[in-house]
Amino acid sequence: MLSVAIQTLGITAPVFIMLFIGVALKRLGWIDAAFVQTASALVFRATMPTLLFLSIIKADLDAALQPGLLIYYVMATVATFVLAWVWALWRCPQADRGVYIQGAFRGNNGIVGLALATSLYGDYGLSLGGVLAGVVILVYNSLSALILAIYSPGGRVGAGAILLSILRNPLVIGVTAAVPVAYWQIPLPDWVMTSGQYFAQMTLPLALICIGGTLSLSVLRESSRMAMSSSLMKMVWLPALATLGAWLFGFRGAELGILFLYFASPTASASFVMARAVNANHQLAAVIIVITTLMAAVSINVGLFILGWLGWL
Repeated sequence: MLSVAIQTLGITAPVFIMLFIGVALKRLGWIDAAFVQTASALVFRATMPTLLFLSIIKADLDAALQPGLLIYYVMATVATFVLAWVWALWRCPQADRGVYIQGAFRGNNGIVGLALATSLYGDYGLSLGGVLAGVVILVYNSLSALILAIYSPGGRVGAGAILLSILRNPLVIGVTAAVPVAYWQIPLPDWVMTSGQYFAQMTLPLALICIGGTLSLSVLRESSRMAMSSSLMKMVWLPALATLGAWLFGFRGAELGILFLYFASPTASASFVMARAVNANHQLAAVIIVITTLMAAVSINVGLFILGWLGWL
């Protein structure tokens, strides 16, 4: 468990460093609100869709394609989304429900989940985790676009408007465009792949700097209660229920461990980018990301310890 704790800290520590760089740059006056808005739009509309596109076309779809596991993960993701929505109806003011729900169900699988799965289970964890991440990315972005369209300020809740917001979401477009390329293994020129990789590598540091540039003590105080509630759902209650469900469905060993790591990953930085794009409470989204990333170093290790103690891994 100590080695897992060190691995988790090694993955989450760079995230915090980039957040603190964003805070420092804002305090020094090197970036301002206009920069954060422009950079967030760039991430949402261009660099993150490129990153998702490249991640999916490079995934080994044949090495670890397990339909039963993929179907369960999608079902569990939808179920946790619905549970978070039902809870938010009672717990959260309407204006913040979209951000609250997104923070409670959307995990950072592409970075934290996949890295830990690879560290614990080697090539098998990399291949299975990569395919799993590719499938759930589409589900995450569709559900996030749905809930933010419903609760975004001044947003229309008609079925046509919601469907249009999902179809026009750049992250959804990036994923859906990658699926046929990956399925038919359409080769892309090396110069296209290299240029795309350069462009995509800006995504995480730029998104985290924007999050850090948004944070302040007043924001942390104002959002602390709601952010903590969403964070506890993301890091404790929903992973526990989803992992128990996986065990009841018969998953054991590495499959159960990888499912747990993905369920227990902290909230993805994309949640901030999407909240900012629809003029939702992006400051609440930023605080949820910070809290869940802090909690991950403890909750993931406790969860793995419990699963090992029960003999399920």
